Amino acid sequence: MSGHPVRYYGNGDLHFITCSCYRRQPLLASARRRDLFLTVLEQMRRRYQFVVVGYVVMPEHIHLLLSEPQERSLSIVMQAVKLGFARRVLGQMRRRRHPTQAALFETIATHIWQKRFYDFNVWSRHKLFEKLRYMHDNPVKRGLVESPALWRWSSYRFYTFRETGPVRVDGWQVLKLKVRPPAA
Repeated sequence: MSGHPVRYYGNGDLHFITCSCYRRQPLLASARRRDLFLTVLEQMRRRYQFVVVGYVVMPEHIHLLLSEPQERSLSIVMQAVKLGFARRVLGQMRRRRHPTQAALFETIATHIWQKRFYDFNVWSRHKLFEKLRYMHDNPVKRGLVESPALWRWSSYRFYTFRETGPVRVDGWQVLKLKVRPPAA
């Protein structure tokens, strides 16, 4: 047995995903980085045709509530999201570094994300709302804001005020209807 978590794909479930930055470093602490992550997430949503039901970007981790993508596995999608963000961040860091900091840069900037991600299949309406509440309350519990409405890097404002954000939320029309042929 490999010790890796078992992933359950193919049933059309929603997935509650948690990804942490490398060694829980606050690599998403700046507004610019959080905005960049959401830009990459939206690009991947379009490319892989999945539904973002909810999200929150915290300083050192993210939570996503996603459908399964149309053509690929969720593992491929998460790899693309993490890699797309990491390449942009590392590129920015390389362009800004001072020549005397080269050794320090190589030590710090080789990783952005932890290798694995946590994936919880959401089968019920009750769990769906539980996970959305948990995500949206996360910045408040951490003391970053006094109300979920004040944290602009989450899907909370979509659900509360129907505001569109940088990531399309609840876009079920991207999913193609999968019709099974009648049994013979």
